[in-house]
Amino acid sequence: MTAPALAALLLLLLLALPSAGTAFAADKPVVKLSETQAGTGGSITVSGSGWRPRTLLMLLLCGQATPARGVIGGTNSCANADGRAVTTDADGRFSRTLPVAEPPVPCPCVVHVATATGAKAQADAVFQVAGHPVEPLPEQTTGGRLSVLSDTRLDGSDGLLTWFGAPPDRTLVFTVGNVGTAAVENPVFQVGTAHGVFSPQWDERQWRGTIAPGEKARVELPVELGAGAHGDYTVSLKYGGKVLAEQPWGVGRPWGVTLFWILLCVVVPTALFRIGMAVVDRVRPRHAARRPARAPWRRSRTSAPAPAPPTTTPNTTLPWFGPDTGPGTAAAGRLSAPHEERSTSPESHTTDTTPTTPGRKGNT
Repeated sequence: MTAPALAALLLLLLLALPSAGTAFAADKPVVKLSETQAGTGGSITVSGSGWRPRTLLMLLLCGQATPARGVIGGTNSCANADGRAVTTDADGRFSRTLPVAEPPVPCPCVVHVATATGAKAQADAVFQVAGHPVEPLPEQTTGGRLSVLSDTRLDGSDGLLTWFGAPPDRTLVFTVGNVGTAAVENPVFQVGTAHGVFSPQWDERQWRGTIAPGEKARVELPVELGAGAHGDYTVSLKYGGKVLAEQPWGVGRPWGVTLFWILLCVVVPTALFRIGMAVVDRVRPRHAARRPARAPWRRSRTSAPAPAPPTTTPNTTLPWFGPDTGPGTAAAGRLSAPHEERSTSPESHTTDTTPTTPGRKGNT
């Protein structure tokens, strides 16, 4: 291939790359409806393309909304009980049947599709609920526009009462700037809290003050969860129907409540057992006090006599007897008459001092 041919090929490739990038950037989430109008009790088929693959989406029928302004009242303006969930395929497409129900606010209405996990993405399609009232949208204020200039954060910590199930609370802190041409006085923000994949519950929080064009202000808004709340939460900030920021919030488990139930399961049965034993001891008849005492000599016929205590011998002689220590000799000595025993020891002759009596024959 010659050099001019290579140059022409490279030029064609360079011209084709920008168009491909533009086509890829224009690939945005799209929602299509099988019907644009239906009555309550019917159903429509909602399909879409251009979404992230394997993404969980929420499908809701909302009032007081248009694709240009979005859902003004948030999910409070939607028929949440009749919403549906769907997961996109590998190409970012989906198709799901959605029942038609009346939203809690008047139309104009839209079918609102938004991601439940991951990066936020949403799209709306115009839909009319037959027989549902229609009212014009509230006027949109022009001039002042607020934008978040800093990252949001949650200030505060849990106390001892929170450990025992009290509602956890924080303060959402952020800095906003007025990028419009008019001043903004006492702006009303919407703070939403979402648990897991559920849609956020929005509450209005008004900030007192005035933000002139080109100025910024530090805003602090209270955030509070329900009693005993724990797990992963997401705090969202919305102003003028647009979500400005999101902040994750990990809430610890109230272990004090668990400890309380464990102690309750241990203490209550123990207390009931002691009370029951005290009642039984008080109600039980006293038979032992009324029964007469038994005589010490009266024994039961079936009872065996107690064994005699063993006798101990003072000496350690062998069991046989000598000729002078037999039982017969000892008995005979005790039964004979007492007699005088003369000593035969030589000391008796030397110590005897009594005078001798002369015999009949006289001295020889």
